[in-house]
Amino acid sequence: MKWNEIISIFVLMGIMTVAGNTIGYKMPLEDAIIGYAIMMVITLAGIALSRIMPIKLPMVFWISIIAILSTSPLSPFAKTILTFTGKIDFLALCTPILAYAGLSIGKDLDMFKKMSWRIVVVALAVYTGTFVFATFIAQIMLHIEGII
Repeated sequence: MKWNEIISIFVLMGIMTVAGNTIGYKMPLEDAIIGYAIMMVITLAGIALSRIMPIKLPMVFWISIIAILSTSPLSPFAKTILTFTGKIDFLALCTPILAYAGLSIGKDLDMFKKMSWRIVVVALAVYTGTFVFATFIAQIMLHIEGII
C-alpha cells in the first residue's frame, strides 16, 4: 500500500474511533483525538520501520517494539502517552477495524469459497486454542497474585 492510502485509512478509522469513544464512552473529544493521534503515530512509525529494516519481521513486531519502548519507564513521554491512550476504549477502537476486516474479506469472497469447509475447521481450532490458553494463563496469574 502507498503511504497516502495508509494514512487515509487511519484518518477514517480515527474519525470513527474518536466518535465512538466520545459518544459511546463519554470521553472528552480532545483527549480522544490526542490519544488516537498518538496511537496512529506509533503505528505509522512501526510501518516505516518494518519497511526499512534489513531484518524482515512482521509489521506487528515493529509496531509493538515502538509501543513498548514509548510507554516503558525509560521513556520520558511514557506518562503522557499512557494518560491519553488510556482514554481510548478498546471496543471503540475495534469496531472500525473489524468492519474494515469484514469488507476486505468480502472483496476476496471467491478465494474464500475455494478454501471450502477446511477454513472453518482451522478458524475454530485457532479461536478455541487462543481462548483456552488465554484462560489458562489468566488462571495461573490470578492464582499467583492471590486474587482467586
